[in-house]
Formats: sequence, C-alpha cells, structure tokens
Amino acid sequence: MKKIVSALFVAVCCLAMAMPAQAQVKFGLKGGLNLSKIDVSGTLEGNFKENSTGFFIGPMVEATVPIIGIGVDGAIMYSQRGKSDTKQQGIEVPINLKYTIGLGDMLGIFLAAGPDFFFNMKDVNFSDGLHAVKDKKAIVGLNLGAGLKLVNHLQLGVTYQIGLGDTFSIKEAGKKISNKTNTWQISLAYMF
Repeated sequence: MKKIVSALFVAVCCLAMAMPAQAQVKFGLKGGLNLSKIDVSGTLEGNFKENSTGFFIGPMVEATVPIIGIGVDGAIMYSQRGKSDTKQQGIEVPINLKYTIGLGDMLGIFLAAGPDFFFNMKDVNFSDGLHAVKDKKAIVGLNLGAGLKLVNHLQLGVTYQIGLGDTFSIKEAGKKISNKTNTWQISLAYMF
C-alpha cells in the first residue's frame, strides 16, 4: 500500500513539473453517482451480474494549458460501490488527461481518459461454506469520460470506469472465480 501511494505521489509531482508555467490551475469540489455492475463468471450456478448504486465526493484539482486546451485533472474522493455483502467503501484517486474544446466564454466540451486507483477501506470477507469472498485492498481501472464546462465554474461529466483486474478474491469449491466491476459515474464539479 505504501509503495502504491508513493508511486502515485511521484507521478502527480512529475505531471505538475511537466506543465508549463502559463498553465491555469483551479481547485474544486466534485461529487456524483456511481452506477456499478459486478460481472462474475465461471460459478457452478453459471454467470451473473449485480447492479448497484453508490456515490462519491471529494476535492479535485485541474491544470490546463490555455489556447491548446490540454490539461490534467485529479481528485481524492470518498467513494462507495456495490451493495449489501459486497459493498466497497474507500478512497478513489482518478488522474485524467483532459482535452477541452472551448465554445465561447461560457461553454466548453471536454474528453478525458486516464487511470483510476481505488483503495478499499471496508473489509469484505465472508464464507458460506461453498463460496469464500475476500476484498482486494487496491483496485486499478481505466477512465473514459466526456462532459461540459459551464460558466467557467461548473463541470458536468459522465465517465465509464473499466476494471482492469478482479474486484474480489472469490473461491467456489476451491476454484478461483473471475469477477470485474465496471462503473458509470455521473459527476458535477464546482471549480473555485
């Protein structure tokens, strides 16, 4: 865990140093809705999918190079995904490369992509005799998103997070089961 946080800190510092001096830096608050789907395949009963709703909220920072519209944004958010026995609660750290097309002083359209790091704070660890489920402490995903910038302060976005690894360690009768969580995020951010 310490190695992951250290590597993340170094990556953010390198990105900050690589930004030109004329970059515009804004701080803000971001929140929204998680619409997650856990896809489990290879169980004795067959495959199944479980849909759930959660939320996320936290501070964000955005650095943009004026005129060309390329920038980086990042956030540190409390986030929850899943439901009942498989609810995950943790810290989510998305870091996105963002390209903005300005449509005047009051409106812009952006596209964003980058890695997403989720650090689980709630232990999910249960067994019913046939199934043994244990959470993963760190989960990596890929963000693909788009949205609108309104009146220089508001950002409305939609992001699809693709899970790059298993969300849980699941064993059924000694056999490892593959599972992934993909999430749609609907977000609203206010930039100061």
